[in-house]
Amino acid sequence: MSGMSYQDAISSLNTLQSNAATLAAAASRVLRNEEVLAEMNEFVTRIGLTPDDLNALNVIHVTGTKGKGSTSAFTDLILRHAKPDIKVGLYTSPHLVAVRERIRINGRPLSEEEFAKYFFQVWKKLQDNPPITPGTRLMPNYFRYLTLVAFYAFKDLKVDATILEVGIGGGGDSTNVVPKPVVTGITALGMDHVAVLGGTIEAIARQKAGIYKKDVPAFTVEQHDPSTDLEAILRETAMNVKASEFRVVKEFSALKDIKLGLAGRHQWSNASLAVELARAFLTKKHPSLYPDPIPETSLLAWRIPSGLGAVRRYWTLTTRRQLGFLTVRTQKKASNVAFNGLPVPMLAYLSNQPTADAHRPLRVLIFNCTSGRSAEAFLRTIFNELEIQLSIFKSTEEASRFFDQVIFCSNVTYSDGHFKGDLTSVALASAKRTGPTTQDQLKVAWSHMVKEFPSNAIHSFPSIEHAVRKVREHSATRRTHVLVAGSLHLVGGVIEVAGLSSVALGDL
Repeated sequence: MSGMSYQDAISSLNTLQSNAATLAAAASRVLRNEEVLAEMNEFVTRIGLTPDDLNALNVIHVTGTKGKGSTSAFTDLILRHAKPDIKVGLYTSPHLVAVRERIRINGRPLSEEEFAKYFFQVWKKLQDNPPITPGTRLMPNYFRYLTLVAFYAFKDLKVDATILEVGIGGGGDSTNVVPKPVVTGITALGMDHVAVLGGTIEAIARQKAGIYKKDVPAFTVEQHDPSTDLEAILRETAMNVKASEFRVVKEFSALKDIKLGLAGRHQWSNASLAVELARAFLTKKHPSLYPDPIPETSLLAWRIPSGLGAVRRYWTLTTRRQLGFLTVRTQKKASNVAFNGLPVPMLAYLSNQPTADAHRPLRVLIFNCTSGRSAEAFLRTIFNELEIQLSIFKSTEEASRFFDQVIFCSNVTYSDGHFKGDLTSVALASAKRTGPTTQDQLKVAWSHMVKEFPSNAIHSFPSIEHAVRKVREHSATRRTHVLVAGSLHLVGGVIEVAGLSSVALGDL
């Protein structure tokens, strides 16, 4: 399929998305891991890859509820700093601006040309090789297809190591078809994807532990759920599958002297796990350079700190003239703004800025959350955190007067009602709309929560482009800082419309 462009690939990929009705139906049923993996293994076979091919990718497999993305990014940087000649493939999700962000080689996303090449090579193989098992689909869904593209690209590019971030869950995730990864790790667990994973924290823990494999090291960070001994569940699973070892990774005290590239107390835990994952990989695959065990002091003192400090995965501060966008990469869905507290570094940054004179930057909040979620609860979380940060920095400002303008907008990219191809949401486009929009509900919620806030400073817009236009009206006459939070598609859309795509497409 030569001559097909990146945009052709994105258009084809979007046909594999599920509409709103299909997603709702899928959420109501839980497939067994065996069923999911059997189908994914068939897709792998149909594109010409074998189990040995997958094992040869030298996989570091990472799952969890909070921190699996940053742990994956930390691990990537550590490996590349510890062994500069290594070629590392990194597969993460979701993306901010361009789908190709999900598949990186040594920190750089595949180019548009590379992505299109591998995308259509996989597409043609699936079209040319019909399903083996009766009833199996011709084409996989969106995420599984991208996983196949990543596997295919990493094999062709001959990576020395592959870091796979699980999409949802663990045992039944499409990334879990690798028979024998080099090492596996689980970050902090919590109640995400409840309907899909079984509805209890115990079920979630067992699902996540599904990435543990026979004769493969199985690690986890310390788990702090007050109701359940999650570490015992993970240990039991590791023993049942006969993992080569099970270890609860404690935070390394030496890390506290290193300035990490990601903000937040929890990142010490993620970075500690990343160090252990990298240590296990290096001692297994490069024993002549890294005999087992590598002393902790050695690992942290030589080249590793610069790796940990280089990661900028979750938040960015980007300035264009008078306009500064502070974007927060939320995890999959708006509810994680409340759950994971990702606006904290942004609020901390804003709260620590000089505010005494009248010439301080205008502060704007752009926010959206998934339809059907509790709008007021998410806004209350941001507001409460803002009060905490103002107190920490001994600011005399009131939280109710902190933002000068508040904008709620949909995730639609452009004012003509269209999405950028990479940001297209078939589920959103196909959802039935009745009654007030989510943005109208958010506007009402903010008015109720911050009663003294001027009504003419609260806006509800049908697209991201509308919102950015409004911000630019203000930034034309006054320096402006914008906090963008709530929805991943919103953050990516703002970066796109504001012309800041290089932020997301830069090196990790």
